[in-house]
Amino acid sequence: MTHQTAHPATPSGTGLYGSIAVPGDKSISHRALILGALCVGETVVHGLLEGEDVLATAQALRAYGADIQRSESEAGGVWRINGLGVGGLLAPGDVLDLGNSGTGARLLLGLAASHGITSVFTGVASLRQRPMQRVIPPLQQMGGQFEAAEGGRLPITVVGSNRLTPIDYRLPVASAQIKSAVLLAGLNAPGVTTVIEPRPCRDHTEHLLRHFGAQVTVDEDQDGGRRIALTGQPELRPQTVHVPGDPSSAAFPIAAALLVPGSDVTITGVGLNPLRAALLDTLRDMGAQITEQNRRQDQGEPIADLRVRHGQLHGIEVPLERAPAMIDEYPVLAALAAFAKGPTVMRGIAELRVKESDRIAAMAKGLSALGVAVEELQDGLIVQGHDGPAPAKAGVSIDTEMDHRIAMSFLIYGLGAQGPVRVAGCEMIETSFPGFAALMTGLGARIEPE
Repeated sequence: MTHQTAHPATPSGTGLYGSIAVPGDKSISHRALILGALCVGETVVHGLLEGEDVLATAQALRAYGADIQRSESEAGGVWRINGLGVGGLLAPGDVLDLGNSGTGARLLLGLAASHGITSVFTGVASLRQRPMQRVIPPLQQMGGQFEAAEGGRLPITVVGSNRLTPIDYRLPVASAQIKSAVLLAGLNAPGVTTVIEPRPCRDHTEHLLRHFGAQVTVDEDQDGGRRIALTGQPELRPQTVHVPGDPSSAAFPIAAALLVPGSDVTITGVGLNPLRAALLDTLRDMGAQITEQNRRQDQGEPIADLRVRHGQLHGIEVPLERAPAMIDEYPVLAALAAFAKGPTVMRGIAELRVKESDRIAAMAKGLSALGVAVEELQDGLIVQGHDGPAPAKAGVSIDTEMDHRIAMSFLIYGLGAQGPVRVAGCEMIETSFPGFAALMTGLGARIEPE
């Protein structure tokens, strides 16, 4: 979506109908590219998310010497990666620009620390404002050297080492990105690198490391967390990777189907990793009709088709423990909560304040401007639902803070609201969900670029 603004209205007809596939999982796409670049031989990736964030990671890996090409002769977006082996990356000839990709930046900081080369990372203005500090201490303990802008932000210069020391590192917070950065650094360290997470968080890195041939063990910690141990310096073997549909992207058509009367939508091939799928549990607790069909497993990842039908929702207090497994879905949940009966309470999500935008503040500001009663908490939101179509004050233009998930959340809101909702800054949707407007339009929605 290349337009600066979009103007969604209620869908034509009586509801949203059809079967769709959402783009590939963003987390798995980043990791498949990185691990493919660390193999000797050709890795083939089907269903890679071709959004700007993932493409920025691919471009950075090319700068390190990996051969990464999209096959134009094969249907469905097949990517082929010819890597350089563990420890084999070459010094990049220029600054690495990660665009707006926080995942790409944090994971590649770990990779850069484990090679005896110097790398300089930067990104667009919004990425340069996001904190990288939590990733740096464990990588310094292992032997990497870092020079960062004030507050541990980009641009960051990394002077890596081929002789990293494996460590036992307890994460201060549950973070898949910090965990993954340490494990990626540990790939080129002799011995065993262990990460202890206080609560289980998304484990795509562990699944893919095993898929590529690394030795990874996961044990329950006595405190309810997990100990992930990686044996360093493996010979990774090239693989074929099938990337499932991204559950965070699927959340938007799911929400649209739930709030637009008469809707019946099926989303095929969605990844349902239990450490990512808590939104479905939450929506079912609110009364949502979501059924799983054709459940199967691939590369350790559960996958299913999801059929979603409109139905009235009621507000709930979202259990705190679900936050890590649905952290990216709270913005669209907040939008959906405006249509439910009664209040929806979301706490324990302070991490949202340091995403592409302060997502708590952005959702509170936008919902309030449209006429929804919303209370902004330090670590969350309380949204008062309207038991049906939510308000849409005329003349309001939603400022998305250049955040793709805020943009999509308010576009979805507009599909079922009492009137049209104007959303500014929709071009950022391309970072994670290319073709979003066209896909929703195909179901019967009206999202009309200005």
